[in-house]
Amino acid sequence: MTYRLPPLVALRAFDSAARHLSFKKAADELHVTPAAISQQIKALESYLDVVLFRRLTRALEVTPQGLAMLPKVREGFECLAAAVATTRQSSDGALTVTAPPSFASRWLVPRLSRFAAAYPGVELRLASSADSVDQRGETAVFEEGMVDPREAASEVAIRYGSGNYPGFRVDKIFAPERVPVCSPRLPTAERPLAAPGDLCRHVLIHDETIDDEDRQTDWAQWLGIAGVDAGARDAQRGPRFSNAVLAVEAALDGQGVALALKPLVEADVAAGRLIIPFDIAVPSAYAYFLVMPQAVGQRPSVAAFRAWLLAEGQRVSGRQAP
Repeated sequence: MTYRLPPLVALRAFDSAARHLSFKKAADELHVTPAAISQQIKALESYLDVVLFRRLTRALEVTPQGLAMLPKVREGFECLAAAVATTRQSSDGALTVTAPPSFASRWLVPRLSRFAAAYPGVELRLASSADSVDQRGETAVFEEGMVDPREAASEVAIRYGSGNYPGFRVDKIFAPERVPVCSPRLPTAERPLAAPGDLCRHVLIHDETIDDEDRQTDWAQWLGIAGVDAGARDAQRGPRFSNAVLAVEAALDGQGVALALKPLVEADVAAGRLIIPFDIAVPSAYAYFLVMPQAVGQRPSVAAFRAWLLAEGQRVSGRQAP
């Protein structure tokens, strides 16, 4: 559709003068001279063939014709401003990322300074949610109360799960392995950790992040792979924690040995806060995935975060490769 409209600058002068009831104040707002405002108003009145203002001795009054037009002119400028703001946000990007708490705090946050340095124009907001973990074989990505990228173009999610999320663009970040970890203070001469069988004399810490018995990677599986005799082990004993952050904190505190996702404890191991007593790993039942609506993948902020995150994930996969 072709629109026959007066110059935008004239409409802007009219809106400002009508709000201030002063050509001088309108000129100050628009950084022009009062004479320029007067010329724009005259041009607009000539275009419309109506009088928009009555010039009184020491005042300015909007005519009925001007008052009738003013609300729609203001509404039009507000719509234009909203469109520009939306475009700026989607292109430069306020970007919201929702992730599981353990992944966010122990893996993603320590790396975000690298992302900020590489993409200073992206305003990233990180949120964590325990609902970012698949439960009991579900395939729906976003439950009630979670960030839903289908309703906000600048939002994506990191999911710990099966990768089966119909209708969304899905990229695997990495598939982690589980290893035993404990405080370096835990092994003693009376209770050493020289062989996997020694775990029978230590507290086993359980991470119940995955609320699905069929999919959990638990101590029974690890002890079996390590060759610990089934008759000598009780894999179900020990405290249980609802998420990986709590389980690792218990291990850091010296309360026992936790079976942890290796990428999430590498910093603690490197700093000497944790040790891996046995270099025997079992695969996790799930992997980490970046999940987003198909339509937002090419937006600059989203594309930048995706490229950076997958590159960081490749480093983990490379270290885990045999």
